[in-house]
Amino acid sequence: MSELTLLLIRFAYLAILWIFVLSAISVIRSDMFGARVPEAARGAAGPAPRKAGRAAKPGRRRGAPTHVLVVEGGNAGERAELDEAPLLIGRGNDAAIRLDDDYVSTRHARIAASGDQWFVEDLGSTNGTYVGTARITQPTTISLGTQVRIGKTILELRK
Repeated sequence: MSELTLLLIRFAYLAILWIFVLSAISVIRSDMFGARVPEAARGAAGPAPRKAGRAAKPGRRRGAPTHVLVVEGGNAGERAELDEAPLLIGRGNDAAIRLDDDYVSTRHARIAASGDQWFVEDLGSTNGTYVGTARITQPTTISLGTQVRIGKTILELRK
C-alpha cells in the first residue's frame, strides 16, 4: 500500500474514534442534565415559562390535585406536594420524588403546571415515560387519577 493510503486510513480511524468518544460524552451529559428541548416543542403545548426563578403555581380550585403519589413500585406510598412544582422525578439526589428503580434515569421526568392544567414531561430518559400505555415525547396533560409510568413505578395525581 502507498503511504497516502495508509495516511488516509489513519485519519479515518482517528475520526471514527473521536465520533465515538463525543457520542459517549453526549449520552452521559444527557443522562446527568436532561435533554435539550427545542423552543418549538416548548410552544403552546408545554408548561408556561417561569419568571425569575419562581415556580408557576396553579390557582387553587375545588377538586384540583394537591400531590403526586407513588401507587406501585419500590417506593409505593411516597408522595410530593404539588405546591413545590415543578417536581423533578428520577434517581438523582435533587429529585422531589426519588425512585430506586434500575429503569429510571437520574433526571427522568418533570411534572409542572400551566394555569389549571398539569403536565408531565420526559427529560430525555433512556427508557421513556408513559401516560397510560402511550410513551410521551413532549409535555403531556395529566389529570386526577391518570397513571404515569416511569420504569417499574406508577405515579398518580391525587387530591
